[in-house]
Amino acid sequence: MEYRYLGRSGLKVSTLTIGTMTFGGAGKFASVGNLGLDDVRRIIDLGIDAGINLIDTANVYSAGLSEEIVGDALAGTRKADVLIATKVRMRIGDGPNDQGLSRHHLIRECERSLRRLKTDVIDIYYLHEWDGTTPLEETMATLDTLVTQGKVRYIGCSNYSGWHIMKALGISERAGYPRFVTQQIHYTLEAREAEYELLPISVDQGLGVLVWSPLAGGLLSGKYHRDQATARQLAGWSEPPIRDADRLWAIVDVLAEIAGARGISAAQVALAWLLGRPAVSSLVIGGRTEAQFRDNIAAADLALSADERARLDKVSAVPVLYPYWHQHNSARDRFGPADLVLDRAG
Repeated sequence: MEYRYLGRSGLKVSTLTIGTMTFGGAGKFASVGNLGLDDVRRIIDLGIDAGINLIDTANVYSAGLSEEIVGDALAGTRKADVLIATKVRMRIGDGPNDQGLSRHHLIRECERSLRRLKTDVIDIYYLHEWDGTTPLEETMATLDTLVTQGKVRYIGCSNYSGWHIMKALGISERAGYPRFVTQQIHYTLEAREAEYELLPISVDQGLGVLVWSPLAGGLLSGKYHRDQATARQLAGWSEPPIRDADRLWAIVDVLAEIAGARGISAAQVALAWLLGRPAVSSLVIGGRTEAQFRDNIAAADLALSADERARLDKVSAVPVLYPYWHQHNSARDRFGPADLVLDRAG
């Protein structure tokens, strides 16, 4: 297992992270998975044995049950070896303050997460989604409080746009608050929009990148074809959206060809492609079964050839939108490392 620094921090994380959205199976999350404590213990042991040192969860997953199961599964001698990341922002009740990134909600939910996880500190605390109604200064000041109190070690954001991230980093710099060390984003061969702003920002500003749903909810696993819906889709789970089905299945065809020639799964090829992309620190892998986790873990040791990468780059390339096409026409000779993220895809 390879370990990479998380952005500009001194924290090293494994290139694969155990995702926990399938843990618990309460409410709408039952359509994603319903792994109980015994199954979760086996999966976590499997991950630790493979060298994974990070588990990613959220207070909203199964209404907190995912965090509780993670806490129970980690209880014991191996807990000190594992980093825990969790998230806050989504609605967790019917009250007026049961969502968002206010000081009230952040502090209350952090303390609840700590109790469920049975730990004194959260290693990485993510803002799970943007809150345009709470002043960002309030949110960043509250994160500073949680870090100062020793309840949180590192902070990050998830599902932010480029200007959201840069505004937060600017506030941290001016006020002397802790800055985001990482962002968690959706980024796959099928969904490469992050190459317009989010990956260049990570390169330029020194943020790590964790990727959620790196197999596009199973669509890139090689198990599905044009006329077959995934288990998540059949259960009514709408993420991620697919805007160009022909492009998706063309990507899956190339994945299957490369995988078939190597005698491995298409999922491993898709994950290995992501691990070679700029700024990517770790991929959050999940699944309904131990076999799915085992297959995904094998991607950590897979090295794609330059030709294989070129084929995948070509079939999945995103259009070069404005102002990028103008920059590519007029400024390519002055591109820096962050600019080249999209240039490599174009």
